[in-house]
Amino acid sequence: MPTIKTLFIYLLLIFAPPLSAEVLISPVDAMKYAYGQNSEVIQDNILLSSEQESKISQEAQTVLDTKIFKVFKAVTENKTLGYGILINKKVRSKNAVVLYMITRESVLKGIEIIAFNEPVEYLPSKEWNSQFQNIPTTKMLRLSKEIPTITGATLSARSVTDSSRVAFAFYNEVLKEKE
Repeated sequence: MPTIKTLFIYLLLIFAPPLSAEVLISPVDAMKYAYGQNSEVIQDNILLSSEQESKISQEAQTVLDTKIFKVFKAVTENKTLGYGILINKKVRSKNAVVLYMITRESVLKGIEIIAFNEPVEYLPSKEWNSQFQNIPTTKMLRLSKEIPTITGATLSARSVTDSSRVAFAFYNEVLKEKE
């Protein structure tokens, strides 16, 4: 006969929220949607040097959470179409993962929220996300300046906007020179 403690543990495991962020779309699918289904998407992990980390942090005006970045490159017929930079950032107490898709012309094509484990009411809408289109990577976006806040989801808006500066600075420092 199971004890009350055992039953409690089973109930806790059954009804506990998941420990990792819910994946809304895969980064590869998001890249193919943005750059064409026929594009090849190549994944890479890039480890920043201390000098790169310092430059990116200074340009983005924020402290980096990591020195390791996952990057996706869309290629068709040996021609680079653009990059996707995956940024994982804590919003309140849980992480959100956003893919910043940047063309080889150094323009933000758009963003895609890949995973979000905060309550769904804090998830930025597609309409709000559409503000992150056709923005040159030389422009450092700020919440309440270039990007309006979201009523009831200010921390989500801040996370996405601050991460855009990190993605721009990372692109400008690491990827732009490769072309």
